[in-house]
Amino acid sequence: MSTTTPALHDPAPASIVVPAPAAIAPPAAPPAAPRRSRPPARDGKVTGQPAFVLHSYPHKETSLIVDVFTREYGRIALVAKGAKRPHSQLRGVLQTFQPLQAGWTGKSELRILTGAEWVGGMLPLEKTALLCGFYLNELLVKLLARDDPHPVLFDHYVATLNQLAHNEPPPIVLRKFERALLKETGVAADLTRCTATRQAVDAGQVYVVDPERGPRPARAADAWPRITGKTLLDMEREDYLDGATQAQSKLLMRFLLAHQLGGATLNTRQILIDLMQL
Repeated sequence: MSTTTPALHDPAPASIVVPAPAAIAPPAAPPAAPRRSRPPARDGKVTGQPAFVLHSYPHKETSLIVDVFTREYGRIALVAKGAKRPHSQLRGVLQTFQPLQAGWTGKSELRILTGAEWVGGMLPLEKTALLCGFYLNELLVKLLARDDPHPVLFDHYVATLNQLAHNEPPPIVLRKFERALLKETGVAADLTRCTATRQAVDAGQVYVVDPERGPRPARAADAWPRITGKTLLDMEREDYLDGATQAQSKLLMRFLLAHQLGGATLNTRQILIDLMQL
């Protein structure tokens, strides 16, 4: 199984603000997520760490640089020495979407992989679920800073892979993960409260979502996606059963992710759009 995503270019995001009353100061942007603590690495050595391979690429003649997502150390880069050799035990282990127990040494940004063992217990991803998995990995590579632990997001990632492997509806599974990713990285606004009035979002009202602040009533000049209050409330409850909620949440999350990516493209998204309009 390849560990790299298909090299397609994502299409430019579709173009998707009633000002606050003068007496009310605009709310501050959501605070950055606090840096999580992680277990100390004795002499720079770590063993038995739950991990998944996100991406890998060649390093020198026989080695790989492997980008892994670990539960207690976040996203880190490891040099897998000799992993490209035909008889290397690592060749069959360093595969995407396979739960691993990994160990490494070093304190620099680029550590040395000292061991990786396949744990098992998860069904393989196939067909559309496999492409969705590559999409998740690309989001993590492009939106997670290195060496920033996110154990809650790690657990959500594992749950998402299991849901995809068991053929749960990809659009709903992806929306939940996208929202969790923005929450865990500290850039997700509260969708239940209007930033202009500080009142609870009205299910019958139409809003736009400021990526830095949150929902506020839509106006005629707004080019951002128009989202009903019901959809915003559904998203906070992780209730995507309504067809309108599915359609509007897709547009909203595409818009919010494009803002966080700062113009960077997602190579896997076009394949998903072509296949299932995800």
